Amino acid sequence: MTRSTVTTPPPGATLPEARPGAPAPGARLGPHYSRCFGCGDRHPTGLHLNAVTPDGITVTAEFTVGEAHQGAPGLAHGGVLAAAMDEVIGMSVWLFQRPYVTGRLETDYLAPVPLGTTLHLRAWCTGMSGRKAYLEAEGRIGSEDGPVAVRAAALFIEVGMEHFAKHGDAQAIIDEHHDYEVNP
Repeated sequence: MTRSTVTTPPPGATLPEARPGAPAPGARLGPHYSRCFGCGDRHPTGLHLNAVTPDGITVTAEFTVGEAHQGAPGLAHGGVLAAAMDEVIGMSVWLFQRPYVTGRLETDYLAPVPLGTTLHLRAWCTGMSGRKAYLEAEGRIGSEDGPVAVRAAALFIEVGMEHFAKHGDAQAIIDEHHDYEVNP
């Protein structure tokens, strides 16, 4: 995958370290919002990603392509695969214990993904600089060492929780994130 300069860490970028209070290695990462299309357990047609952090720095997840996720008959929709990449990368920035949003997502499709396939996702950070986090992810067909079907590189930007209150549903944030202070 050839990354753009936007998703390539600049000289001097640092690699993240496990933060105090972050999920421990082997911990399951719950949904950040119950109705999120990517990770929400209450979204009826969502991806329902079940993610863990094997080492406190990377995230792995699985996604099984269902009927609601197809584009061409019998195949996963490319936009759904991009959403899965965005979500697993977004879950990996949770480990930094600060809120981030996607600034740019570049996705390369290497193989078709048939309905019923379990895609094994992995995301990691390649560098941090100021409020910017540079990340990558891959999705493998059938197993953690199966063929790579999709790759992504992303730039995420750190924001304050007030961003979500201002542009989203402040009450939902309050209801589901009691550990964040939100002043809409």
